[in-house]
Amino acid sequence: MSTGAWIAAAAVVVTVAVGLWRLATDGRFRVAAAPAPQEPADAAPPAVPPGAELVASVGGALGGRATLLQFSSAFCAPCRATRRVLGEVADLVDGVTHVEVDAEQHPDATRTFGILRTPTTVVLDPSGAEVTRAAGAPSRDQVLAAVARVGSHDADGTLNK
Repeated sequence: MSTGAWIAAAAVVVTVAVGLWRLATDGRFRVAAAPAPQEPADAAPPAVPPGAELVASVGGALGGRATLLQFSSAFCAPCRATRRVLGEVADLVDGVTHVEVDAEQHPDATRTFGILRTPTTVVLDPSGAEVTRAAGAPSRDQVLAAVARVGSHDADGTLNK
């Protein structure tokens, strides 16, 4: 077998592996990083979570139970499907709101949240703190499970079991 054939075969194997990885992880919610340790009582009051600031800056309001914060872009086809799914969940579950943020119009927020691709959905608790996120287009059931997870966290961010 010639060198070119080996290179082509390796490219196919790498492409299939990346495709399978994307298929397995696209739209899956992952738990947000643990919050930083709390400061002593005599320290300055904690800052407003970045999610609360961003939602207010785009003219939205935090939901009483959860906020589905969607980062999207104009050229993103999966963003339209994600918008529809998140809107359905917001209509279906009381206290849940959907706020869409154009990643191109809000580059500071995109950097603050570490958004690397669109669509990315960040689920915020009622205070605006991140609970979980998914890169890619999540299904309705995945979003409902993520919203259910919001109620299972204490104020300090630890998971209730």
